Amino acid sequence: MLIKSLSNNLKENVSKVMVGCDEAVELILMTMLVSGHVLLEDVPGTGKTMLAKTIAKSISAEFKRIQFTPDLLPSDLIGVNFYNQQKGEFEFKRGPLFSQIVLADEINRAAPRTQSSLLEAMAESQISVDGVTYRLNQPFIVLATQNPVENAGTFPLPEAQLDRFTIKMALGYPVLSDEINLIKNHGGKNPLDDINSIINCEEILKYREEINNIVLNDTVLKYILEIINKTRNNEQILLGVSPRGSLIFYKCLKAYAAIKGRSYVLPDDVKYLSKYVLSHRIIANGFSYSHQNIQEKLIEEIIRSVDVPTEDFSKVKDEI
Repeated sequence: MLIKSLSNNLKENVSKVMVGCDEAVELILMTMLVSGHVLLEDVPGTGKTMLAKTIAKSISAEFKRIQFTPDLLPSDLIGVNFYNQQKGEFEFKRGPLFSQIVLADEINRAAPRTQSSLLEAMAESQISVDGVTYRLNQPFIVLATQNPVENAGTFPLPEAQLDRFTIKMALGYPVLSDEINLIKNHGGKNPLDDINSIINCEEILKYREEINNIVLNDTVLKYILEIINKTRNNEQILLGVSPRGSLIFYKCLKAYAAIKGRSYVLPDDVKYLSKYVLSHRIIANGFSYSHQNIQEKLIEEIIRSVDVPTEDFSKVKDEI
């Protein structure tokens, strides 16, 4: 199966439960193909949990939802060693983080200590407890949510933790026609009950290898780095995109091109993905945490200021 076909099949499967989410499905699949993680910043009730459940069921992945609260402890996520009196020895009881798709709901409501317990799992796909390291099953992806409006009683994610997320996105409110279909779909029984898997996790891992065959030529690479360097030399930006951000952007562009059925990356891919991959990696000068969309606007301004490559990129026409 081609990666584009996988994307189309996944969108079709998800649409049986969630309408108007094709773009979100593509972005989450792209993130999964590059072993990344997603930060969903959106208001409550837009279907973030249902989307995560539907994707997990579509790829036969183990799913866990964790509600982050101020009293949540790291051990509530990763697990704990306990003494088994029958066996006379300590045993490790695994926490919900030992899953493949983990929904970290309202991540910014947990204390920084608990938030940081996710970092090793996100960065290295492993968890260390009392000197023992446990590998996580692949694919492993964290879908974290936070409310963009209500900041009372929250602990904003530090820059180093934001940088661990591959993309930041929002589902937004559905258009009228989509909301009509949504109400009809969910007015009776739960449509999630009728969802069947279309692929297994082992196949997802095979597709990850195919991403390496996508061509991103030097002209496009220079275009990417010119955009990123401007984030580091801009009076309106206190902190620019890190080298880790550059590498993640490079991988995402290859995966997105494959999803679109191309074996090469276009400058239009760079412009499209930049707000999802780069915006949350910069800090604007003189704006508070609660100020919305300033990062995206700054990225858009930078993109407009950089000359777009004009050569013919369609010479490579093989499909992935």
